[in-house]
Amino acid sequence: MVETTQLSRPAPSREPTVLPPTPVKQYLDYLFVECGLAGSTVVAYQRDLCAFWDDFEKCGVGVADITILDVQRHLKRLQENGLAVASIARRLSAIKMFLRHLYAEKALLRDVASLIETPKKWRTLPPLVHYQQIDALLNAPDASEEFYLRDQALLELFYATGMRVSEVSGLTLGQLNLDIGYLRCVGKGNKERIIPVGQSALGALHRYLRSLRPTLVRKHSGAFVFLSRTGRKLDRTSIWRLVHKHARTAGITGELSPHTLRHCFATHMLSGGADLRIVQELLGHADVATTQIYLHVDNSRLKEVHRRCHPRQ
Repeated sequence: MVETTQLSRPAPSREPTVLPPTPVKQYLDYLFVECGLAGSTVVAYQRDLCAFWDDFEKCGVGVADITILDVQRHLKRLQENGLAVASIARRLSAIKMFLRHLYAEKALLRDVASLIETPKKWRTLPPLVHYQQIDALLNAPDASEEFYLRDQALLELFYATGMRVSEVSGLTLGQLNLDIGYLRCVGKGNKERIIPVGQSALGALHRYLRSLRPTLVRKHSGAFVFLSRTGRKLDRTSIWRLVHKHARTAGITGELSPHTLRHCFATHMLSGGADLRIVQELLGHADVATTQIYLHVDNSRLKEVHRRCHPRQ
């Protein structure tokens, strides 16, 4: 079974750090220290590779002799345990990168990763939320509530920028330039991007920063923009609950989360005629193929373009 050790520079997590012996530990250190991956991403790799390592150790062979059969055996066990196809594909991706690293470091005799095909899976279309529902959500916070200004600014910012929940949670005052109307967003892999902020969100942020945030600040608050009642930064779970609460108030019965607002930002931008590459840049997607999924969401736009451009209409 796996031993319990610690990373050289532990990735921040509320969960216990459980790591196998040297090879996986070194790889996780490499991802965290040299590649600059976020702590939460490293922890996700940690879980996937720990499970693989557990299965591999039971075979009683050396690291240098890992074969494609060892990988297939592990994937079969995951399938038997009822893991979804998408989850298995994600774990396989982590395992392939790990094996590639071992081969590059000459710890593995054969390039096993090159022999493994990653199964193609269907892309799940993001839920489509109409403009009227977004308007209802943005107007859902009650002006009589104690944290009205914060919640309004939070919702407006999500829809105005398409930021991830982790990016909004970690947003600091130094990243804002409200006079010019943009912010610096620190995304996956500590990559920065510049995002314009619309007038509605700018106004909501100004009101929150001027009137409410100063009353929430404590010694431990730091420079985080969105603070809780106790002066700590709003974490991802708290933000999810706030969005969910206001969605119910707005009468939205389907599932609506901070990530849904990111989907809405992209879909509505493209529906309005925005260039795909611009939306890719704003979202912080490394591959434009990830952004292209939003082109398939708004059927009304496709029909309108077809009607306008086809010569036989």
